[in-house]
Amino acid sequence: MTIYEAIEQLEKNVSLVMVNAEETCKLIFTCLLVSGNVLLEDVPGTGKTKLAKTMAKSLDIDFKRIQFTPDLLPSDILGINMYHPKDEDFKFKKGPIFSSFILADEINRASPRTQSSLLEAMEEKQVSVDGVTYALNEPFFVMATQNPIENTGTYPLPEAQLDRFTMCLSLGYPTLDQEQTMLMLHEHEDPLEHIQAVLSKETLNDLKKQWQHVYMHEDLYRYLLQIVDCTRHHASLSLGISPRASLIMVKCLKAYAAIQGRDHVLPDDIQALCIPVFAHRLVLNGFSYHQAKQPQLILKDILEEIPVPTEDFIRG
Repeated sequence: MTIYEAIEQLEKNVSLVMVNAEETCKLIFTCLLVSGNVLLEDVPGTGKTKLAKTMAKSLDIDFKRIQFTPDLLPSDILGINMYHPKDEDFKFKKGPIFSSFILADEINRASPRTQSSLLEAMEEKQVSVDGVTYALNEPFFVMATQNPIENTGTYPLPEAQLDRFTMCLSLGYPTLDQEQTMLMLHEHEDPLEHIQAVLSKETLNDLKKQWQHVYMHEDLYRYLLQIVDCTRHHASLSLGISPRASLIMVKCLKAYAAIQGRDHVLPDDIQALCIPVFAHRLVLNGFSYHQAKQPQLILKDILEEIPVPTEDFIRG
């Protein structure tokens, strides 16, 4: 199976439950292929959790949903060493983090201490408890959700936590026609109940190797770095794009090109992924009531200013 064939099956599954989520499905699958993580940021009721469950059911891998609350402890996620009187010894009881697909629902409702328990897992695919390091499953994928509007009882994710998310995505409200289609889909029963897995763990791990052969022209590397450099010197930004984010972007570009059925990256791919991969990593100077959208607007302005390469980007 190719990556292009795999995304067709995933999109077919998602279309049975969600409306107008095809592009979001492509972006989530891109993150899966590069061993990344996704933050779904949107107002309540737009289908964040439903989309995560649909993607999880479409993959034949272990799935766990963790509801983040202010009283959630790191041990509730990672696990704990429990004393067994019969053996007169401590044994480690694994937490829900030891699954392949983690849905961290309303992640910003947990305390910073609990949020930080995911840092090592999301970056290094391992956890450390009482001085012992445990490897996590392969694949390992975190999809977190949060409501950007409501601030009561929430703890904003720090920059270090946001940087662990490969992309930050938003579904938005559907159009009238799309919402009518959704109402008809869910008229009698929840179609999520009938979703079947279309990709096995072995197939997914094999697909992760395919995108690595996608070609990226050196002019596109230069184009990408010009965008990155502009964020580092922009008057409205106190923190631009890091070298780590640039590396992540290159991986995403190759996986996204493979999803489109191509063996090479195009400038269109950079423009399509620039906001999902970069916007949540930018830090603005000062405070603004319109901060949520401002990084996206800055990136759009940068993309309009930089000349787009016009070479033949197919491997020579």
